[in-house]
Amino acid sequence: MGSLSIWHWLIIAAVFVVFFGAKRMPDAARSLGRSLRIFKSEVSEMHNDGKSASPAATQPAPELPAGREANASATETRSESKTL
Repeated sequence: MGSLSIWHWLIIAAVFVVFFGAKRMPDAARSLGRSLRIFKSEVSEMHNDGKSASPAATQPAPELPAGREANASATETRSESKTL
């Protein structure tokens, strides 16, 4: 009861051919293949980003020169006072 027999698959295929037409089926299959390839490459890229991000996360943040630190904190203080 849970599995589909060959007759079920043939009926499904016939409905697709009638619904989409024989002319559009290759285009639909081609675009589905492209979408799957893009999805696979994005998933593998996410896995690679996770592996390469680990060593970068352990490195300390670069320090700003003394003049920029004072300037950044002054700008931060001004923006906080404007919002209050």
